Amino acid sequence: MRPRFTWQLKTRSLELGERTLLMGVLNVTPDSFSDAGEHFDRNRAVEHALHILEQRADIIDIGGESTRPGVKVREQAAVPANEELRRILPVIEGVLRARSDAIISVDTYKSAVARAALDAGAEIINDVSAGHWDAQMFSTIAAAGCGAVLMHTRGRPEEWRKLPKEPQIVQVVLHDLANAVQSATGAGVARKNMVLDPGFGFGKNFEDNYPLLAHFDQLQQLGLPLMVGTSRKGFIGRTLARKGEDAAPAERLFGTLASITACILKGAHIVRVHDVRAARDAALVADAILSSD
Repeated sequence: MRPRFTWQLKTRSLELGERTLLMGVLNVTPDSFSDAGEHFDRNRAVEHALHILEQRADIIDIGGESTRPGVKVREQAAVPANEELRRILPVIEGVLRARSDAIISVDTYKSAVARAALDAGAEIINDVSAGHWDAQMFSTIAAAGCGAVLMHTRGRPEEWRKLPKEPQIVQVVLHDLANAVQSATGAGVARKNMVLDPGFGFGKNFEDNYPLLAHFDQLQQLGLPLMVGTSRKGFIGRTLARKGEDAAPAERLFGTLASITACILKGAHIVRVHDVRAARDAALVADAILSSD
């Protein structure tokens, strides 16, 4: 059974567990691994966000900095906060102007970006570092009372390709997420505001991701809602390789649907995806299976 929760956001709440919620991805970057900067232009980004909402996404997740493997995110090499805000704030404003009811999440690890995005109308901060890359992130989230996604990451993107396989990856993720929750609550973030994400592909060796998929249900012991982001990830491309070449991101849809279905059946409340319409169909079937259990 999938437990039910009420997720408190900045100005509203979402019921989690009765059905799977869909978080649609919108990268406003010139170098995203999944869409090669297709939506870097502000007008195209807003148009695509509205298209995602028309496909019945529940949340739009807007990101202004790529965290693909190999990218440096240390302070001196990162996209500056003012540049990240230059990319995302016009998109947030444009989406809310067209759809005032839209629920917007911002994918950032910088507290300065989080504060400005929340002031502009975002409801959720999706931090891939779970507060590890900016010491002010949790206090920022606590002050706003917004929704927060705490994602597990091993190391930083520039280190990921060199990380060895972790034989106890499920236990490591459980341990690290529990510590992140403790740090967040210590900074004043309420549990009702938190969702956890094991971070598929983020600091995981290709072989680490499948044990996480197989044992995703163990994450329920943390007692918080769960989000999963496997969409178009590299480990899916490796599994679908043909003639020694990994499948390109655009060719990973069916593998993505298999992975999110597995996670929903093991307790995922939210799936973060690029292909909303297809993911919605998969989630509807998975939810029907869960409701028949």
